[in-house]
Amino acid sequence: MTNQVPDEAVLQQQVDRRQLQEIISGLGEGILLIDPSDGLVWANDKALALHDVDSLSDLGETPADYRKRFQLKYRNNHLLADNQYPIDRLLAGDVFHDVVVEVSRKNADKNGEDWRSIQQLRGIVLTDGKGKPESYVLVIEDVTERFTAEERFEKTFGTNPAPAIICRLADLRYVKVNQGFLEMLGYTRDDVIGRSVYEIDVLENATTRDTAIAALRDGRTIPQTEASIRLPEGGSKLVIVAGQPIEIGEEACMLFTFMDLEPRRKAEEALRQSEERFARSFRLTPVPTVLTALDGLRILDANDAFFSVFGFIEEEVIGKALPEVPLWTSETSRHGLERDIDKSGSLRNAEIQTLTKHEEILDCLVSAEAVTIQGRECLLVVFQDITERKQTEVELIAAIEAVMKDTSWFSRTVIEKLANLRRPGRGTKVQSTELASMTPRELEVLGLMCQGLSDAEITRKLKLTRNTVRNHVARIYNKADVHSRTAAVVWARERGFVGAPEKNPSRSKRPKS
Repeated sequence: MTNQVPDEAVLQQQVDRRQLQEIISGLGEGILLIDPSDGLVWANDKALALHDVDSLSDLGETPADYRKRFQLKYRNNHLLADNQYPIDRLLAGDVFHDVVVEVSRKNADKNGEDWRSIQQLRGIVLTDGKGKPESYVLVIEDVTERFTAEERFEKTFGTNPAPAIICRLADLRYVKVNQGFLEMLGYTRDDVIGRSVYEIDVLENATTRDTAIAALRDGRTIPQTEASIRLPEGGSKLVIVAGQPIEIGEEACMLFTFMDLEPRRKAEEALRQSEERFARSFRLTPVPTVLTALDGLRILDANDAFFSVFGFIEEEVIGKALPEVPLWTSETSRHGLERDIDKSGSLRNAEIQTLTKHEEILDCLVSAEAVTIQGRECLLVVFQDITERKQTEVELIAAIEAVMKDTSWFSRTVIEKLANLRRPGRGTKVQSTELASMTPRELEVLGLMCQGLSDAEITRKLKLTRNTVRNHVARIYNKADVHSRTAAVVWARERGFVGAPEKNPSRSKRPKS
């Protein structure tokens, strides 16, 4: 029996394939090589890990074997038919890219637990010198974290009670809306999604409309402002609206949050109808309200809602000057109230922290309007309790931070903006005394964390051991009372700490860890 000598072209193909394998074995993506006649011939370690297997044989020797082992479905939950599997499409000569599928086993794994991986696929055909297909390459990227993070965000955003809507800045169209917004205005989801900000204008008749629209177009924070939104059945609703830039799926967006001011508007309209009905309306309005003399701000009367919310009795309030009543958490807020009223004779939506008789802190929007009662110039002061609304905003921010905790699809600038949203108007020039508890080395590590460096990068930059850096990070978490890297960065930025600037400003891309 004579030995059969391999064809020279076959030997060359084997040499070329070995060289190709050596080149791609260390790539970050999963790589699967498919031969037209031999089936699945090679996979790098990343491709095996993305299928939760140890060897090529576990994937299957042929496309049919692969289909028996793994079930693929699109993100809309539609299962792929046999000829739609990426391997089969490649062998049919179909080149594709950015195909996202969810991969799972057709049978439970060895622990009896379900396993799944969300993958973004790209198909490449390698040809010989004559243009004839020689090998097929399936490039696999793991996008599980990104898509599961989006699922968590969708859930937390949709169920949060604070009315909210998200507009895509590229075309100024609404891409997400939660149930709180729909219930507040009476719209359906189909009425809103895909509509432009010109069709459902959340900044209509805003007191600072021009400034707000300019901020929207530039993707900047929109401070809270009073506006009215048209209702689907006619009429309008008075709201406080604020906007915060965020990124969703690498798209720049604007998150609008709202507070319904309709109860306050109805109360104010009722109070202005006539002097004859004033006393009754004033007493029964559900919004805490006091009536003072315009000169000196001496309190003439207060309604039941004021006494109920703040806990005072008439003898402790009536006849006293409004600034002298122990309502104020600080002298600064009290003096600011007096100064604004003296300057313009009125006040609109000043956000002030107040105290109840039992020293409970309430966040209030304070408005004041000059009125004439029986020929006497007076001031009507309204306290809108927004404590619950502020809490729901904090919960919404916490939910977004939880989504960001283990993902990278939110940019680092969003972390800075979230810190500003949590503590609006807080300057960055004065560093908090809370930072004084940090050692110089811990502050150095915290500064590098704020610049987006990983533990491995900090280790290299400071020439420390990995364990030393981890110990510093653990102590930072303990002193800041946080449990994640994102929370530590937000904590630092709330206190005006951003760390030392990079020595190499041209560095634009972090190395892979």
